[in-house]
Amino acid sequence: FVVNIRCGLLGFILGVLPGAGATLASAVAYMTEKRIAGASGKFGQGDMRGLAAPETAIGATACGALVPMLTLGVPGSGTTAVMIGALSLYNITPGPMLFQQQPDIVWGLIASLFIANIMLVILNIPMIRIFTRILAVPNWALVPVIAIITGIGVYAVHATTFDLFLMVGIGIFGYILRKLDFPLSPILLGFILGGLMEQNLRRALSISNGELGILWSSPITLGVWVVTVFMLLFPLLRIWRKRAKQQAAAAHG
Repeated sequence: FVVNIRCGLLGFILGVLPGAGATLASAVAYMTEKRIAGASGKFGQGDMRGLAAPETAIGATACGALVPMLTLGVPGSGTTAVMIGALSLYNITPGPMLFQQQPDIVWGLIASLFIANIMLVILNIPMIRIFTRILAVPNWALVPVIAIITGIGVYAVHATTFDLFLMVGIGIFGYILRKLDFPLSPILLGFILGGLMEQNLRRALSISNGELGILWSSPITLGVWVVTVFMLLFPLLRIWRKRAKQQAAAAHG
């Protein structure tokens, strides 16, 4: 229950950020719960928190993505971008005035979220037995199907064979890292955030005509830089404090 509340809030906050998406929310939620669990958790070995955390964050992200769409007219995800396009066909422009001009649409969308969650519970509980049978499928039958679906999805993006070779190379690289007991979550998070960082950096530089000062010229950006530096240094500080306590205990012992 605590995991659902924590990851629900985390997913909602990330959903409000335009462009973050469910993939980022699920990765961040999984890494957060894995770090909180520490040595007591068995993530990757059947720990239910490893399943509940990303799924809760994904569901909350869908709700959070409606916030920038309804208040600012900015799509928070691919789904809300499609919704904006559908609303525009009926001469409805999402934004601040939508709450005053057509509040029935806004509150209808909000009410639909509650109804959808209730319907999902009603539909999914009887189908639990069907879903659990997927776990009984042997790996020799499941892995080829996953590989084929993954290959089709990768090829459909740019329709180039290079992407297929890149997928295979990344898969081999990830397999080697897993055999060497390297954590894969930071690498996946880097892949997810790398593209978003590059796109937004390019967008910011295009607005400032290539002037790098835009990255730290406002109080908001300075605050983001301070938080970023703190988050980078916090793990190092924890390691330093842990070593200091161990050395102090060894000296007194």
